[in-house]
Amino acid sequence: MGETLERYPKKSKTGRYVVLAILVILVFVLVDSCFVITEQDEHTLIKQFGKVERVISKPGVNFKLPFIQTVDKLPQSILIYDLRPSDVITMDKKTMVCDCYTLWRITDPQLFIQTLNSISYAEERINTTVYNSLKNVISSLMQEEVIRGRDGSLSTKIRDNIGTSMEKFGIDLISVETKHLDLPSDNKNAVYERMISERNNIAAQYTAEGDAEATKIRTQTDNEVTISLSEANAKAEELIAEGEAEYMRILSAVYADESRADFYTFVRSLDAAKISLRGKNKTVILSEDSPMAQIFQSLK
Repeated sequence: MGETLERYPKKSKTGRYVVLAILVILVFVLVDSCFVITEQDEHTLIKQFGKVERVISKPGVNFKLPFIQTVDKLPQSILIYDLRPSDVITMDKKTMVCDCYTLWRITDPQLFIQTLNSISYAEERINTTVYNSLKNVISSLMQEEVIRGRDGSLSTKIRDNIGTSMEKFGIDLISVETKHLDLPSDNKNAVYERMISERNNIAAQYTAEGDAEATKIRTQTDNEVTISLSEANAKAEELIAEGEAEYMRILSAVYADESRADFYTFVRSLDAAKISLRGKNKTVILSEDSPMAQIFQSLK
């Protein structure tokens, strides 16, 4: 009987510990359900009966009604979506294989939840929008223009074609980049050979035009040189004629002066003798009536 009485206090004490532990757990659960933590790179959406009550975009701890309000998280960071490779047709009816990806982010979390509700639905919408834009842009370009557009201009045209259509879903489509844009393997070689042949034809045309222009320039230059030489020769002849006329005028004036005529006759005779004595032959034979002989005879 005494042993039975001793057992009841022990059971009562253990029960109090259990109840206390349950109460502590309930308090922790209640506190946990009252507060929500928003990280640096995420949006927190507080919902009440499925409706978004408020959006929290700044990091920190915020309060919510326990068991009544629920929480959804959306990323603030830039997301990447890799589209499936697809075949597209150019304006000249050539098939090309395009593999691209897009960078995007959520700018309006509330509008995003109301229209798309989840990341997976958003990616489906992005896939459809980007593919339609890709198809429209490439179908308006020749195959050569598409290939040249791999430097980035094609991606810009695709993004411009999409415009602001994704803003109605609370999405900012940052860029569309092509990872792989090429011809199908079965006709790649034939297309490349045709392109090489066309480039060679264009190069030959440019070479012929350059040669024709060079010939034209050379001909024009030769004509200008000929005209310049002709004008220079004519000017030279004119100057020579003027010089000779001036020389004859001076000479006539000199010989007209009797006081100087003998002196100039003597000088000219010496010049003539100097010219005739060039070379190894130093002998001059003069006749008696030669002006030079007369000068030497007059010196006697």
